[in-house]
Amino acid sequence: MGATMARVLGLGGLFFKSADPAATCAWYRRVLELDFGEWGGVVFTPDAAAAHPGAGTVFSPFSADTDYFSPSDKDFMFNLMVDDLDAMLARCAAEGVEPVKLFPPEPNGRFAHIMDPDGRKIELWQPSPMAGPA
Repeated sequence: MGATMARVLGLGGLFFKSADPAATCAWYRRVLELDFGEWGGVVFTPDAAAAHPGAGTVFSPFSADTDYFSPSDKDFMFNLMVDDLDAMLARCAAEGVEPVKLFPPEPNGRFAHIMDPDGRKIELWQPSPMAGPA
């Protein structure tokens, strides 16, 4: 009998530390309208990516000396897929959150960077209609 081949199926979660988890959840709820469950997290279902054929979750190491995550000093950043980047940026601005970087449109879609209250960079991504992974 041959050995069973195990493989990774996808990203099952993104877990991170926060000095004040309740305040961080409140910020994400207020600024990005994420719907946190009583248990303290948000579940993104596969139908979000299904609405954008070719879009998926990217798992990608960057060089240790990259400045792409700046001005954050964290070793990672979040990329959150959005359905309307302009409306999301307007919602952020209404909450006093301005982008730290805007990008010109590219084949994968449109991107903007904001910072969360813990100093993590968030990349907001509106996929183009037939975008592949960011």
